[in-house]
This record gives sequence, C-alpha cells and structure tokens, in this order.
Amino acid sequence: MRVITFEEPGHVRVGLEAPADLVPGSVRVRTLYSGVSAGTELTAYRGTNPYLSRKWDTERRLFVEGQTHAYPLAGWGYQEVGEVVEAAPDVADPPLGCLVWGIWGHRAEAVLPADRLVGHVLPAGVDPITGVLARVGAIALNAVHAADVHLGDQVAVFGQGVIGLLATRLAVLSGAGVVAADAISDRLELARRFGAAETFDVRAGSVAEFMRKRVEGADTVIELSGSNLGLHEAIRTVRKGGRVVAAGFYQGDSVGLRLGEEFHHNQVQLVSSQIGGVASWLSHRWDVERLQRTFMELVYRGEIDARALVSHVMPVDQAAEAFDLLDKHQSEVLQLVFEFKE
Repeated sequence: MRVITFEEPGHVRVGLEAPADLVPGSVRVRTLYSGVSAGTELTAYRGTNPYLSRKWDTERRLFVEGQTHAYPLAGWGYQEVGEVVEAAPDVADPPLGCLVWGIWGHRAEAVLPADRLVGHVLPAGVDPITGVLARVGAIALNAVHAADVHLGDQVAVFGQGVIGLLATRLAVLSGAGVVAADAISDRLELARRFGAAETFDVRAGSVAEFMRKRVEGADTVIELSGSNLGLHEAIRTVRKGGRVVAAGFYQGDSVGLRLGEEFHHNQVQLVSSQIGGVASWLSHRWDVERLQRTFMELVYRGEIDARALVSHVMPVDQAAEAFDLLDKHQSEVLQLVFEFKE
C-alpha cells in the first residue's frame, strides 16, 4: 500500500509498504483523506524539527545530546479519515462500513486498536473531509483553554492560519471580543466570517499600539504565527499582568525576543500550549481526547465551518508537489489534504 516518506530534507517519495495483519481487538481502516500539518510536518520536510538534532528524554522531559528521529521518516501525518473495512471477530464497535477519524499517518490503510476509535465515528450527512481537522481543532481549543478566556475578555489572535482561525472562532464562542492579526488579506476576511470583531493587517503597523488605542491593551493574546517577532509583539500587546499563550512551533534561536522590555515591566504571564497535554489546572477534567471530541461536536452542530478551511485537496501521488507548494508558497495554502483512491 502507498505511504508518504520524507527521504531527506526536501525530498518526498510515495512508496509502498506491506499491510499490517489484523489482530484481536483491532480494525482495518482504509484511508480516504489525510490532512497535512503546515507547521510540524514542514519542520520534518525542511530538516528543522528539534527531534532530528536532539534526543527527547521522556523521563526527565529534557532535550539532550543525540537524535530522536532519523530519515527516512515514513507515514508522518496529522489527522486521517477512513472507512472501517475489516474487523477482528471480537470487535463490534466501530461497525464495518462506518467512517472514522483518527491518527495513522499518510498511508493508504492502517490496522488500529478498536478502542482508539470509540467516539470517532462521523455522523451521516457530515462531510467526511472535515474529520481531518480534529487534531488541529484540539490544538486551537487547547490554546483557548490555556488563555483562560472569560465572557467579555478582549483577545488578540496572532496568525490566521488554520489553527489561528479556529482559535479565533473558539474564542468568539467562549464570549471574547477577538482582534485577528495576520499579513494575508484573504485570511483576515475569513477571520471576520469566523466572528472576529476586528482584524489587523500587521503590515500596517503595530498590533500593540492599535490595541492600546482601542482597549488599553488585550487581556490575552494567543500567539500562533510561530514567529519570534510575533511572540515579542504579542508580549507588547497585552495589558499589565496580561497573559500571552505561546502556541506556535518556534524554530531556532529567539532573535528579536527582548524580555527586558514589556515582558519585564508589565509583568506579563507567558504560557506555553502544546498538544502533548492540556493546561495543568484542567488536567483533572480534560485530556486531548476530550479536546478532539468537543471540537468535532462543534463541527457536527454547524458552529464551526471546518470545510471552509480546506483550500487544497491533492492526490497522494502528488505528495512531492504538495510539500514543495507548502514550503515555497505557504501563504497560498490553508489546509492541504491528501486524497487516497483505489
């Protein structure tokens, strides 16, 4: 069966691998769609992911000398949707023929534990392609939770890519007045459709100065551009004692992040949000699975127009062209999805 592999930085191949054997407690899922992460997967494509040059010590939770992953990297992917085509004799749920969302990588099929797909069945009438957004939706919801948004809060969301647009929508649903910031006019227009009270083109000036004139600064900023300069401007944008949720995947040294300025003088809270876990003060009630299911329920009810975020659907055989497009023309792509056909 077909699988996408990063052979080395900048080189993608669609190869073949043997299907896995069905085992007790498992189902075979044939892939329909597989979503691409324009953040994490591009770091693997470009060779900048820290796992490629440092070893992650899971017990001490430290990066140390060594290497966690090495090329070739097969089957990376962020979220998939497929049809259950075979089940072990001891499995009744999920039923044969249903469509499910989950994580099994950019491959034509996978054998998965059935219990991992409980609650992941797409209802009839829901566009199946929206299932590829469950993971990115959970990332956005995790960031909004970390922001501790309250009714009436003034929130700025930096970066209106897929996750930023979803964070904008989720913050609006949480009762915040949202200012969406980006440098791409089409994304700012979509942010308005998603409920942003105002938008700001960062090419026009300083978000911090704009917010100071508007509401004396934001209560919270959710930073999703992944830019060190964006993170610095987010710190400048919050009012004294405000919170910045750093949810982007920052690369390299933090040049331009001047912590002796507004961060120091305004006693800014800087909180990291990453999908490996939920906000610590919510961990007794929430986990990543609940984040994903909650997001998908909002999609099912029509409160989030997930399909509007899918800008490109490409055959899996065009994987090399797809990653080249993301690498060189990222501003032209929102959510890219690979389509698998027989």
